[in-house]
Amino acid sequence: MRRREFITLLGGAAAAWPLAVRAQQPDRVRLVGIVAGFAEAEMQPLLAAFRDKLKELGWTEGRNLSIDLRLGRGDFSHMTDEAGLLIGRKPDVIVAQGTPGLNAVQKHSRTVPVVFVSVADPVRTGLIESLARPGGHATGFTNFEFAIGGKWLELLKELSPRIAHVMLISNPGNPTAEEFCRFTETTGKSAALNVVTASVRNATDIAVAINNASRQPATGLVVVPDSLTTIHRELIVGLAAHYGLPAVYPFRTFPAEGGLISYGLDIAHMYRQAAVYADRILRGASPADLPVQAPNKFELVINLKTAKKLGLDVPSSILAQADEVIE
Repeated sequence: MRRREFITLLGGAAAAWPLAVRAQQPDRVRLVGIVAGFAEAEMQPLLAAFRDKLKELGWTEGRNLSIDLRLGRGDFSHMTDEAGLLIGRKPDVIVAQGTPGLNAVQKHSRTVPVVFVSVADPVRTGLIESLARPGGHATGFTNFEFAIGGKWLELLKELSPRIAHVMLISNPGNPTAEEFCRFTETTGKSAALNVVTASVRNATDIAVAINNASRQPATGLVVVPDSLTTIHRELIVGLAAHYGLPAVYPFRTFPAEGGLISYGLDIAHMYRQAAVYADRILRGASPADLPVQAPNKFELVINLKTAKKLGLDVPSSILAQADEVIE
């Protein structure tokens, strides 16, 4: 059953944009690029949400719009190369997925307008000057605050009170991974949890890490948000089930594949919001003047079938908070 409320980061921003301006048609086909670390399967629903919103705003592929999608498929080096090829086409605006996507673009250009999606704490990491006035060529939508690791640990402990050890599954190639892990490890100490980080760069690393976690009694998993872990979600979910490990994930796609629970954002919705900013930039707005939007609503999804297989009784407090319960 589904009881989800979408976050509304922009309020009435699209409606407030002058109708006369929004109705104007460009005198040429505009090129919008997308740089993401995902593979095709993960990207298709996000691309569909982005296209649909742009169409609502008056942009149609083949008439006044062209979209060039560049995917890293979990390989950040490849994504950086693809970003360079994209910038060579002189796009009017680029949508960059996550900190790795934004970094990939900025290695080639700091002038092309960028709308980023799911970038964690861009002020702390020096990617923008401030949320209210980014001040450069990039603006967009933040993902998680690093301190959200405490919430993931809290959920894990509520679901499985016997948990004493937690392994973080993290891709060190992601520039924000270290901060996520540091915050979560520190929070774990105050909660009397032994939290350690397993650095993974491929499927083999993931399998080894989860196998190692299974050898320690009373252990749970927390998967740090990243395109690599998202691409390998079936492997992660399958191994967690095989070893009987409770796990908390950052996105709904994990419990949809059989994972136990997720707490995070609706990324497709963020791509719709990114389309609103892309529209404004295509019509003349400067990224420096568009405030970076921070999320104010998160999505909690739990898979009751998986909980039962793990022998866990889901507390009523979690069920009451859940936006979606998979039965």
